Amino acid sequence: MPSPSDPVSRRQFIAQAAVGTATIIGAPMVLTAAKTDKPLIVGEGEHQFEVQHEWPQLPDKFTWQTTHNVAVDKSGNLYVIHEGRADLKDHPSIFVFDPEGKYIRSFGAQFQGGGHGIEIREEGSQEFLYVCAYQHLKTFAKMDLKGGIVWQQYAPMESGVYAEGENTRPEDRPEPSKVWGSNRFLPTNFAFLDDGGFLLIDGYGASYVHKYNKDGKWISCFGGVGNGEGKFSTPHGVWVDKREGRVPSIVVCDRAHHTLQYFTMDGKYIETLTGYGLPANVETWKNLLVVPELHARVTLLNEKNEVVARLGDDVARVTTEKGIRDDKSKWQNGKFVHPHDACFAQDGSIFVAEWVGTGRISKLKKLS
Repeated sequence: MPSPSDPVSRRQFIAQAAVGTATIIGAPMVLTAAKTDKPLIVGEGEHQFEVQHEWPQLPDKFTWQTTHNVAVDKSGNLYVIHEGRADLKDHPSIFVFDPEGKYIRSFGAQFQGGGHGIEIREEGSQEFLYVCAYQHLKTFAKMDLKGGIVWQQYAPMESGVYAEGENTRPEDRPEPSKVWGSNRFLPTNFAFLDDGGFLLIDGYGASYVHKYNKDGKWISCFGGVGNGEGKFSTPHGVWVDKREGRVPSIVVCDRAHHTLQYFTMDGKYIETLTGYGLPANVETWKNLLVVPELHARVTLLNEKNEVVARLGDDVARVTTEKGIRDDKSKWQNGKFVHPHDACFAQDGSIFVAEWVGTGRISKLKKLS
C-alpha cells in the first residue's frame, strides 16, 4: 500500500497521472471482449493468458482485508497473505489453496493488521515460508508450510539505522508502536541467496536492503532514503535476477521513484530502469521478469529487460478517475486496479494480488 513517506498520499494516489511507458515489442496487447461464455484473453504472441479474476474462493467464515502478496510451493499450492485487521485477532492472515483454487488451510493470526510479504524457499527436503509484517508489528519470520515458527525477528539494531525499541515486540516498545519514519523498521519483501542467506527489504521504514546469512544473522545493508543512484523512496520489492545470459544481480523496486534499480550481489549500483507506475515487486521465470505496478498493469520483460507485454492495462482510467479502488462496480474484466504482487506458477501462469480493500487474487493462465 502507499505509505505516508510516498510522494503519493492515499488521497492523491488515484488522481496521480501515469508515468511514461517503455516501448512494447511487437503488436499492441490484445484484449477480448468480456463475455461469460468465452475465455478472456490478454497478451500477445507467446505471452497470452486467460484472465481468471477472483480465482481462489475463501470459505464464508473468512474475508479478505487488502490482499498483499502471493507465493507458490513446489506442489503448486498458492499462499496468499493479506494485511488483515488488528482488531480481528483470531482471523488468519495467510491462506493456502490447491492448484485448482480450493481452500486447504489458513494460519498466521499473529500477523493480523500488518501482513505483507511472503516467499517460499526449498531448503534440503523441506520448504519454508518467509513472512514479514509492517504497521505496528514490524517483524519477520521463518515458518514451515503449516504455520509453525522456526524463528522470528525484529529490527537489526546492529545496522545502526533504527530508533530505540524497533527490535522489540509491539507491547514492549517505549512509545506507540505504529510509528513510521526513516529510522523505523517496516519490512516488505524477501529475496533468496545461493548460500542459504536472504535479503530483506525495509520498504516503508529506513529504506535499506538487509543481508542475512542462512541462520538469520544480520550481515550488512545498503541503500537508505534519498534520490539518485543507490538511494530509495519506498523500496517495496527485491529479487535476485539470475536469468540465463545475465550476470546475477539484485533488482529493487524503487516504488515512489517509479523505477527499478539494479545492483551487484555486493550492493553496488549498476543501472536504473524507468517507465513504471509505482512498481511493487518483481519475480523471474525462465527468461521473463514480471513487474506488478500499482498503477493498474502487470509488465513482462525479457532477458534483455525489454518490455514484451503489458497485461490488464487500465492506467489512464485508474490514475485519473476517483473511487475505483473502493467500488467493485467500476472494475472491468481483464483490467487490473492496483497489482501489489505477482508470482509465477511452474507452468508460467501468473498469480496477481491487488491492493484493494476487499482483496482480489487473479490467475493469468498461460496459454502458449
